[in-house]
Amino acid sequence: MRRISKWFLGLAAVLSATLSSCGSSPSVPAPHPGYVIVWSDEFSAVNGSLPDSSKWIMETGGNGWGNNELETYTNRTQNAHVQDGNLIITANKETYTGPDGITRQYTSARLKTQTLFAQKYGRFEARIKIPQGQGMWPAFWMLGDNIGQVGWPSCGEIDIMENIGKEPDKVHGSMHGPGYSGSNGLTGTYTIPSGKFADDFHIFAIEWETSVVRFYVDGNLYETRTPADLPVGTTWVFDHPFFILLNVAVGGDWPGPPDGNTVFPQTMAVDYVRVYTKK
Repeated sequence: MRRISKWFLGLAAVLSATLSSCGSSPSVPAPHPGYVIVWSDEFSAVNGSLPDSSKWIMETGGNGWGNNELETYTNRTQNAHVQDGNLIITANKETYTGPDGITRQYTSARLKTQTLFAQKYGRFEARIKIPQGQGMWPAFWMLGDNIGQVGWPSCGEIDIMENIGKEPDKVHGSMHGPGYSGSNGLTGTYTIPSGKFADDFHIFAIEWETSVVRFYVDGNLYETRTPADLPVGTTWVFDHPFFILLNVAVGGDWPGPPDGNTVFPQTMAVDYVRVYTKK
C-alpha cells in the first residue's frame, strides 16, 4: 500500500505544482516521458529491519576501500535499517573491530546490487537527504558489473551523487575509466541555490544512453558527458551493465577526517531508488 499511496501523492503534488505555476519541488519526482520503471526499492519494509537482501548486499570491512577511509562497514541494523519508508544509513563514532580483525573508530554501511541487479543504459534516480559535517562522504554511485574480470577503473564508475562535508552546498557527478580516474575523472559540480543539501531531500539522477551521460539534481541538468570529453588515447567504457551502490564513508583522501565540530551519529536517508529504461 505504501508504494501506491506514495505514487498518488507524488502525482497529486506534480499536478498541483503545475497548476499553480510554482515550478517543481525537490520533494516530488518529476514524470519521465519515454521511460518505464524496471527496478526499484521504496524501502517500505517493517521499521527497524535490514535492507531487502533480495535487492542489496551489505559490504563489510575496514580496509580503507582504496580511499584511506576511516570507517568499518557493517551489516548491522545500527548502521543500516528501514524506518518510516526510508533507508537510513548511519555513521557512528564507536570503537569497533570487524570480522576482518581491523579496529576502527567509526562504523557505517555500504550497500550494493552487484549480482542481484545491473543494467546498461536508462535513468537511475534516488531521492536522498544527505548527512553533514567535516569528514562525511555520502554517495549514490555505480560500478561496471565486469569489475571482477577487468578490475577498477577498467570496469567504469559513474558517481551520480557525491558530497564532501566541507562543501555543504555542493554535490559532484563524476565518471571514471582507464586513463581518467581518481582526481583525473570527468567531473561536474552542482551548487544548490540556497541553504545546504543536508536540509532536505533532493533527487539525484543520471540519464545514460549509448554515447552520453547526463547528470541532474532536482530535474536540473548540470553536466553532460560524451566520448569527446575523454583524454586522447583513452576508451569510453560505459557500454555494459552497471550495478548500484549507496554508502556513507567517514574520512578518506578527498573529504579529510572529521574534526572537533563533526557531530555523530550522522545519517543519510534514502526515500527510494528507481531505475528506468526507455520504452
